[in-house]
Amino acid sequence: MEPADFNLRHLRAFCAVADCGSVSAASEVVFLSQPAITQAIAKLEKTLGTPMFVRKSRGVFLTEPGALFRTRAERALSRISDGVQRGSRSARNSGNRGFRQFDLLLSSAQLRALLAVAETGNFSWAARKIGVSQPSVHRASRDLERLSGMVLFDKTAQGIELTPAAQILARQAQLAFSELDQGLAEVNSWLGHDTARIAIGTLPLIRSHILPKAINEFAMLRPDVQVRVLDGAYDGLLHGLRHGQIDLLVGALRESVPVDDVVQTELFAYELAIVARAGHPLANRNNISVSELSGYPWVVPRPGIPTRDYFDALFHDAGLSPPTRLVESSSLVLTRGLLLGSDRLTVISAHQIRHEIGRGLLCYLDVALEHASRPIGMTVRRDWQPTATQSLLVDLLRRASRDR
Repeated sequence: MEPADFNLRHLRAFCAVADCGSVSAASEVVFLSQPAITQAIAKLEKTLGTPMFVRKSRGVFLTEPGALFRTRAERALSRISDGVQRGSRSARNSGNRGFRQFDLLLSSAQLRALLAVAETGNFSWAARKIGVSQPSVHRASRDLERLSGMVLFDKTAQGIELTPAAQILARQAQLAFSELDQGLAEVNSWLGHDTARIAIGTLPLIRSHILPKAINEFAMLRPDVQVRVLDGAYDGLLHGLRHGQIDLLVGALRESVPVDDVVQTELFAYELAIVARAGHPLANRNNISVSELSGYPWVVPRPGIPTRDYFDALFHDAGLSPPTRLVESSSLVLTRGLLLGSDRLTVISAHQIRHEIGRGLLCYLDVALEHASRPIGMTVRRDWQPTATQSLLVDLLRRASRDR
């Protein structure tokens, strides 16, 4: 079952029963009949494959898996409520006339349609993505606008774009579904079949040794867990992290994160070095100056990457213009090939090319570098509450970092 398939009304009924300790008291909170609540709980228990409550004469009490899932369900519903409130505030000046607390009227189908349109920018493509008809997506989207009283979709020359209010709601909906996915994983793990999915965004400086070691050890302990590793630029991976599509981001840390809803944790630090092929004209020179480096072509990361910032500052601090004969790439494979086949230079973490150094293919140049330490670590959402399985992977990353 996918998280977006959960019935939000059933989740609210489940949380109300957990809070009240009885079906009759919960019915007054969620405005559903007692038979409807009983049926909702039964469907949820069937979906999760285990009882959520123990029925006693004194009332109903959560089972252990029920308590696990309650936390995730409450966090998911809170996410949706937060998205509704913040989205409504964003659209307050547009004269919206929607229902108060319209989050209580939302359905998973409407939120699923919103997310599909956000990703595809087209009602037809959105319908294909989630496997329903185009009229169904269009109807769910218009129902969402009617309930909220807000304009959520703008038609442009490029397709359909979400308004600022819709973007806020979509982000919180995605995070809500991420919470439910974690809840499913925790219940399944309690039942003895840990089939969780973990998505890791990766940046250079951790892919070659630390991350593979941690994943290999993790796979021995949790062989049925699917680990998805996503490479890409920092901005794209940060977006995925903030929207719940990525669980954690690992790699070079930024001097200051551009948003306040994520936190960075340093695992270790690498030293940068100037590297060339063995046999390079500068290979056996001592005390090489920055001006001597400027006469050679380079392969460097694109602008905005911390290592590229260091490269630019190296020449700027020496009163020189940076070299212009550049190839911009963050690919270690391409960088290695360019260095081995030419007199190009690069500035890179010593750890990344340790195998090439050990085999005598590449060498460090004797250049005095200041402030060349690069912090490497993890970035997560500020309010991220990892599952036990996710925490295990984080612990293994920490251990691999210490043992590097």
